[in-house]
Amino acid sequence: MHNFLHNQVLGVPPTLTSRSEVTPGLRLGAVPAAWVLPLAAALLVTVPVFLQAPWVRAAPTAATLFTLPLMGLALLLERRGQGLWQPLGVVLVGFSGSWLGGCLFWGWFRLHPVMHLPLEAFALPLAVVGLGGRWRLAGAFYLGSLLGTASTDGVMAAAGLMDLWPRVLQAPLSEAPVLLQGAALQVLQPWPLSLVGLAAGLLVLLCRRLWSLGGPWRVAAAAVGTTLAVDALFLGAALLAPHLSGLI
Repeated sequence: MHNFLHNQVLGVPPTLTSRSEVTPGLRLGAVPAAWVLPLAAALLVTVPVFLQAPWVRAAPTAATLFTLPLMGLALLLERRGQGLWQPLGVVLVGFSGSWLGGCLFWGWFRLHPVMHLPLEAFALPLAVVGLGGRWRLAGAFYLGSLLGTASTDGVMAAAGLMDLWPRVLQAPLSEAPVLLQGAALQVLQPWPLSLVGLAAGLLVLLCRRLWSLGGPWRVAAAAVGTTLAVDALFLGAALLAPHLSGLI
């Protein structure tokens, strides 16, 4: 779910550099301009956990179709937005891709974890191409979010926990929290815990490197870092209050 998203149109100037140079001291509320886009990316990464997951469970078609107005708003902000609203619109384009991928998986393929990453990565070619033009912020967000998802799935598979995924989702509501807590307890075993620690350390180093590059890479760093934080929160909830987990 976790797991569900950056100058090629003639006549439109590059977005990140040209507009930020015009309004270098622009703030959104009390937040410095340099922090607005990373904070927005971090917030968007948490949306699937608290909004998309329950919505997709209850009404997968409606949640999937919501991609259309979401993308419409993103493009409107990208074309007509002033100041920081314009690059925020570009970030929202990348989020729209993540949202759609998440809806497709959790709506119809949630019992098949092998399909998780392929569906989440459906817009990967567009994101990579977008990095070279006006959509680089969208591409950076999407790639950062996708990397976080891939890391989570990879660690689960290497730790031997992937088989528990469909079992937890198919279990009755009275049994699912117990299974989920049992899976979380397996993470605390030496081998899985070592994998989690190694992956987390590598992701932290990657986030620091991306942040040092500046520009759209700070959006990617925020997406990766927030995914790591959400995973830690999810693990803690699975251990201490599994009935509150968005997975079930």
